[in-house]
Amino acid sequence: MVPHEDKFRTLEEKNKKAEEGGGSERIDAQHKKGKQTARERVDIILDPDSFFETDKFVVHRTHDFGMEDKKYLGDGVVTGYGTIEGNPVTIFSQDFTVFGGSLGEIFAKKIIKIMDLAMKNGCPVIGLNDSGGARIQEGVASLAGYGDIFHANVQASGVIPQISVILGPNAGGAVYSPAVTDFVIMVDKTSYMFITGPAVVKQVTGEEISFEDLGGAHTHSGISGVAHFVAKSEEQALAIVKKIMEYIPQNNMAAPPTRPSLPPTLLPMKLREILPASVNEAYDVRDVINGTLDQGSFFEVHQGFARNIVVGFGFLDGNSVGIIANQPAFMAGVVDIDASDKAARFIRFCDAFNIPLITFVDVPGFLPGKDQEHRGIIRHGAKLLYAYSEATVPKLTIILRKDYGGAYDVMSSRHLGADHVYAWPTARIAVMGAEGAVNILYRKELANSEDPTKVRDEFIADYEEKFGNPYIAAELALIDAVIFPEDTRSSLIKALNQSKNKRLVRAPRKHGNMPL
Repeated sequence: MVPHEDKFRTLEEKNKKAEEGGGSERIDAQHKKGKQTARERVDIILDPDSFFETDKFVVHRTHDFGMEDKKYLGDGVVTGYGTIEGNPVTIFSQDFTVFGGSLGEIFAKKIIKIMDLAMKNGCPVIGLNDSGGARIQEGVASLAGYGDIFHANVQASGVIPQISVILGPNAGGAVYSPAVTDFVIMVDKTSYMFITGPAVVKQVTGEEISFEDLGGAHTHSGISGVAHFVAKSEEQALAIVKKIMEYIPQNNMAAPPTRPSLPPTLLPMKLREILPASVNEAYDVRDVINGTLDQGSFFEVHQGFARNIVVGFGFLDGNSVGIIANQPAFMAGVVDIDASDKAARFIRFCDAFNIPLITFVDVPGFLPGKDQEHRGIIRHGAKLLYAYSEATVPKLTIILRKDYGGAYDVMSSRHLGADHVYAWPTARIAVMGAEGAVNILYRKELANSEDPTKVRDEFIADYEEKFGNPYIAAELALIDAVIFPEDTRSSLIKALNQSKNKRLVRAPRKHGNMPL
């Protein structure tokens, strides 16, 4: 007989019991909803045989409401560490089959322990969220657990990447942990996020609304901006996590990833054909982005939200970079409240993790109107200029066409610390467009003219000849060079190589006061 056989058998039984979660019936119910179990999700996202589970046998210590007779090994969350494409990560996966994934004291301690491990070792934290919220039976201990997790999220912010995947309900205070992480991924028709559910909304306001309309994936990816990505399935959601990991470093002290350089999608000369003949005609700025970056490398973030600005990751000559670009194909690329928030958040992530920033500018200005002013476009636009000014990574700017008004300053101009600023010959850098400028500058002449249309056209032509170009800015050294479109990629590669060892020392301070 093998010595200590009974002890080995006990361990086997405990492992099996822990891996059963809430039992076969609840696992079957999870599968019938088209959802994976907590452990199945971990197996999908991590490299084979790389997962090491921690705190597998912990149980809650609650004795109220009959809870002393309802104890499950692991207490409703699977925690541990493993690798993705060989890179270390820590992970927690909430188990909906145990108390509906509700969070209690020990549940929270498991998550915080794994986050502390990630901080010590400098690796990303991935949270797979599928929870009904606070464990009511544990009262304030559950609320304390959430608070401790929030605090851990904030301490980790900007130190290690944090990625949240919403794979089921995420309600009440639970939503604030994903909200302060770097990226939120939701699954269409499966995941929901809200502070108060439809029943409470109806009770308080009388409004009837569905789970999907209140807090579904498309609501948060297109309206609120809470979610950065929407997946069609759990498998796709987990694949998005892996995709993000291709572009970001392990921590704030590490260099961004590199890969072999690839040529762009377009031949360089094709960039000349992208801008329309009319300055007021739309085009898709992603054609410029894809024609500049390494082939197939552009990975758009927050695609459904604030579509008048485009942000995302890419590779330039094999180097990971962050892209911000006005989008003339939507609202003429104007900067509004949502665009300011979207871009500012992305800029700050890239800056925190040493990812250089490339900005493509084609902006008619800030969106005018009572709604924007009353909702605080001044405050929100200030977030964007603050984020650019605060960033210390290499900042490269290409002015494609319009660059008008205050938006000229805000969109990574020389004045906000851009290291290299280039303009295409098609660039128009001015206080405003010719039509608006003429209406103000020549108001009296137009009012007294017998043929105001003809006179206005003459004034517009004269204004465009004088100011509808990049050369005044070049004369004042506000841009480094006017370049041909086909030289965009090579110019950016040279600038990026020149800026790789950038060092910027700022005045000592606790932190700035961003206009939130």
